[in-house]
Amino acid sequence: MNDTTTNTAEASASDIRTESWIARLTPKPLKPYMYLMRLDRPYGSWLLLLPCWWSIALAADGGWPDPIMLGLFALGAVIMRGAGCVMNDIADRDFDGQVARTAMRPIPAGDVTVKQAVLFLGLLGFSGFAILVQFNLFAIGIGVLSLATVMLYPYMKRFTYWPQAFLGLSFNWGALLGWAAVKGELSAAPGVLYVAGILWTLGYDTIYAHQDKEDDILVGIKSTALKLGSSTRIWLMGFYGGALGLIALSGHYAGLSQWFFVALIPAGLQLAWQVGTLDINNPKQCLVRFKSNRDFGLLVCFAIVVGQLLS
Repeated sequence: MNDTTTNTAEASASDIRTESWIARLTPKPLKPYMYLMRLDRPYGSWLLLLPCWWSIALAADGGWPDPIMLGLFALGAVIMRGAGCVMNDIADRDFDGQVARTAMRPIPAGDVTVKQAVLFLGLLGFSGFAILVQFNLFAIGIGVLSLATVMLYPYMKRFTYWPQAFLGLSFNWGALLGWAAVKGELSAAPGVLYVAGILWTLGYDTIYAHQDKEDDILVGIKSTALKLGSSTRIWLMGFYGGALGLIALSGHYAGLSQWFFVALIPAGLQLAWQVGTLDINNPKQCLVRFKSNRDFGLLVCFAIVVGQLLS
């Protein structure tokens, strides 16, 4: 196979979308940084944002969630998800160069140096902190504590088959932060919601990891997809069932009306669809099921708002 054929094969397998809006509209010097943040793939931002929105809505005390608060968290989720992607790419730069799907990412492709990526990470971190300081002091403290989970996750896939659990610790911190930003304290409701989010992440990121399991074996990366293998469906039933049950329990602790539990049924059906139709050996189908978790998260948001307003 010649170099041209190899480059063509890598490009076709790459998760860098050459036809995306970034390729069409972004000035050339900025393109690598937009790709570093995965701005052309917003599902990660949604999955980081939705536990925040759940928590803000859960703390609304019988009314609508604060739209300004929702907007600030949306902007913060995009920035901090981008920062997480940059940190992950810095940590995984040697692995990424060995995998067709990630070999064309800016750092292994040579479009951004490690030093440039670190400086960009600092800029994103400063921007995220500028949003965080808009909230009360208690929430600022909770937000700063999240950095421990953010820095830990990128290295876990080297040491444990459960890196998805550490991703859950990081990605669902908003379940605590959203409530803290509204209430200035924490209670059982956001704590239970946080654990629910971790179980949810274990489910959807295990599905996502099944796309990469062959490459992960080759380069020595661990994941729940490799650990659970053919038993994945049974484990997903446990992860998703536990997540749904704990979301319901958090609504009970927050004093939501009975209509919350009724409105939560479509969210449960969405999770059942994921598990019932999943083919772990079909990467494209795994990606569709993974992306559908944005819809699950929005259905939970809807159920919480219904439980607040119809009381």
